[in-house]
Parts: sequence; structure tokens; C-alpha cells
Amino acid sequence: RSNNMNPFDLFLADPILNLLIVINKLLEAVSLPYSLGFAIILLTAFLKLLTWPLTASQLKSTKKMADLKPHMDRIKKQFGDDKTKLQLEMTKLYKEQGINPLASCLPIIVQILPFFALYSVLTKAVSINSADALAKINERLYFSFLHLQNVPSADFFGINLATKPNEWRTIGVFILLIPVVTALFQLVQSQMMLPHKEKAPKDKKEKAEEDMSAQIQSQMAFFMPATMAWISYSFPIGLALYLNTFTILGIIQQYQLAGTGALTKYLPKKFKKLL
Repeated sequence: RSNNMNPFDLFLADPILNLLIVINKLLEAVSLPYSLGFAIILLTAFLKLLTWPLTASQLKSTKKMADLKPHMDRIKKQFGDDKTKLQLEMTKLYKEQGINPLASCLPIIVQILPFFALYSVLTKAVSINSADALAKINERLYFSFLHLQNVPSADFFGINLATKPNEWRTIGVFILLIPVVTALFQLVQSQMMLPHKEKAPKDKKEKAEEDMSAQIQSQMAFFMPATMAWISYSFPIGLALYLNTFTILGIIQQYQLAGTGALTKYLPKKFKKLL
């Protein structure tokens, strides 16, 4: 193993690579077809379970902040002209309710790091096209019994995981369904993360603030799906498989902890009665 390995590979990419190979070999041992694709799905599920408590903490904190909004609006209205007093009252409110506004940042950071590590792993795992590339992968594996003798099949139900949707001109237009599906899943999750508002603001000032806040939230809710669609369009399908698995599990967690959020207004009335 190289002594010049960077910390990112050493502490993130390599452990994830080794885990992916372990899962893939186990699936191959039971003769499961499309083992690499299912290994990516199982690895993604494992990473999601690891970050599940952190995400749950983030969602609960966000929900508490939303529940406190009437109190925060009251404080802003009462002390809006005195910035120092306003900050003190806000801090007091957070302390009384046991909320740390900065606490929600840590789970996001912790979840982003595995994303980039897995991206690094997947782009290598599904793009091995030479003996030299295979040897470099084997150098990063911890144990000799994990070493790959042959290039693993990247076929997943007739689609090559190394293929990129932006190659649709040579592959076929059907491949563009992948970034579309990725964007739809992200859009559902983004809408679920927004609060569902049933009551209109009372006065014009409050309504203006609500409108501006809603506009910013709406823009952010569409920014993420667009970004993920671009990623799944430009990078190997193996990464889109990871993204969609992670998002589906995130939707399940979001529903369990905070319900359907702003997505509620788009749901059929019959389904709303069950929520």
C-alpha cells in the first residue's frame, strides 16, 4: 500500500471500498445475479443506517424550530427594534426548549463526507477497464482474500453501471429516465422537508415575511432535485443507484419522524385522511 495516501482515501474511501467488495463477494457466493448493483444498494442502506440517528436528530431539531415559530414571531415583534434584546430573548427561548440551532449542521456534514467517499469508490468500481486498474483496486483492499481476480460485472438488469445517461445518443433515449426519476425522488423528499402551512398570516408585514421565506424555501426545494438530476445525468449510473436508494430511505425516515410536510397539499384527499 502506498505511504502517500491522502486522509480522505485512508479514513473514508478505502473503508467503503473494502465494504463494497465484501458485500459483492458475499452476493457472488450465493450466486445472486447483478451482484455489484445489489452490493451498491446494500452498502447505501448500511451507510444510511449509520447516519440514521444523526438525521433523526436533525429532523427533530427542524420540527422543534418550526413549532417555535409563533413564539419567535412574537419576540421579533416585541423586540424587533432592539437587536441585542432580540438576540438575548431568542437565545433564552432556545435554551428553555433545549434547542441548539447549530446542531442541525453536524448531521449534514457527516452525511456529505460518505457521499463523496462513495462517489470516489463507485467511479472506480464500475469503471475498471484494465489489468492495471484492477491491480490499483487490489492495492487498496485490506486482506488478500478480498483481491479481485477478474473485473466484476457492471451489468444491472441489462444496464451497465459504468454508463452515463449523457451518452444517450449512442445508448438510447430511455436512459434519460434515470435522471428524471432521480429528480422526482429528490423533489418528493424536498417537499416533505418543508412545513405544511394551513393558516394564513394575520397582518401584511407577517404575510410579506412569510411570502419571502416561502419563496426562498421553494427555490431551495427545487435546487436540490435539479442538482441531483444533473449529477445522475453526468456521472455513472452506479452513482444514481446510490442516490436513489439513499433518497428513498430518506423519504421513509422523513415520513416516520415528521410526516409528509408540504407534500401534503399535493396528495389525494383520501390519502390525507389517513395521515
